Amino acid sequence: MTAGIKKIVFSCMLAMIAVIGALHYFTPGHYILFHDTFRRLAYFPIAIGAILYGLPGGIATAVLACVFFVPHLLVFWYQGPQAYYSELSEIVFYLAAGVVIGFISSRENRLQEKYRKMSEKLSVSYQRLHHQAGRLLEAETQLGRAKKMSELGQLSASLAHEIKNPLASIKGAAEILADEVPEGHPRHEFIAIMGKEIDRLNRSVEEVLAYCKGQQPDNEITLTAASRIIDKVVQLLDPELQKKSIALVRENDTRCRAFQVEESAVTQVVLNLVLNAIDAVEKKGMIRIKEWCDDKGYGMEVADNGPGIDADQAKDIFTAFVSFKQKGTGLGLPITRKIIQRLGGSISMARSDLGGAAFLVILPKKNQGLP
Repeated sequence: MTAGIKKIVFSCMLAMIAVIGALHYFTPGHYILFHDTFRRLAYFPIAIGAILYGLPGGIATAVLACVFFVPHLLVFWYQGPQAYYSELSEIVFYLAAGVVIGFISSRENRLQEKYRKMSEKLSVSYQRLHHQAGRLLEAETQLGRAKKMSELGQLSASLAHEIKNPLASIKGAAEILADEVPEGHPRHEFIAIMGKEIDRLNRSVEEVLAYCKGQQPDNEITLTAASRIIDKVVQLLDPELQKKSIALVRENDTRCRAFQVEESAVTQVVLNLVLNAIDAVEKKGMIRIKEWCDDKGYGMEVADNGPGIDADQAKDIFTAFVSFKQKGTGLGLPITRKIIQRLGGSISMARSDLGGAAFLVILPKKNQGLP
């Protein structure tokens, strides 16, 4: 009960005690039944005052009831000691009722206050425990991911070592084909692409080996126009696009033709994003690659009209080993983000105006080989 309501109730009790005293005073003494009723009614405000305000409230209302009962005693003063003392004993009962009920109410209020403070302490302890449990679960999750990364590092080192030998054989075969197919032949361009992709894969393998050994890769960085990289990736993935009858729309910015980026790294980024879009859309779907350039740098958006990604899943989309595809590894987007961060850029995901997901890549102008 609020303080304002308590004040209103207390005022009503005072008014009730005053009314009962007035009724005693103006009611003739021979109406015994009425006076007995008035005496009993006085216990109500005493009990309420004791319940609301404890022992002080019980004593205060009892004393007030006694004060307003005094005029009634004067009526019985002239009826002899027996009648007078009988009425006087009512004062004792008023005071006793106020003290007893007030004492019990005060004790109950103290217990309630004690339990309230205990409840607040328990609530604080629960919140602290909940926070610590969350941190423990987060630490356990990070430990699990670290263990997976350690196992992946060992496996990657082993696989990278085993891949290097077959790559050398494939590269030799590609060079033989390149010698047999003249430059004007329609297939010569594809053989050249195959040679470049073998070189890129070989550099990636060497980077993995250097990373597992704690060394920096000493691969030579090749700079290429960002738009040319997208052209090459689209050409490479054309069979996959044709297989699902996917319409790929390009929105080019002529200024991007002069924007130079690290060829191997950005090729991997574009491949990952476009392959994810191909997996996301249904047959006869649509993928849009949009580019723009300004004084600050380069921007690229890969959007699709697939089902999109739920908000609950979006927060973990760049977390390693978290995949929402049936056969996904959960490494494509985390690797993509690491590459972009190494280049000084950023990647984010949003809802595409086509209906699916849209991945936005921003690369700064600085340190990109620009004049």
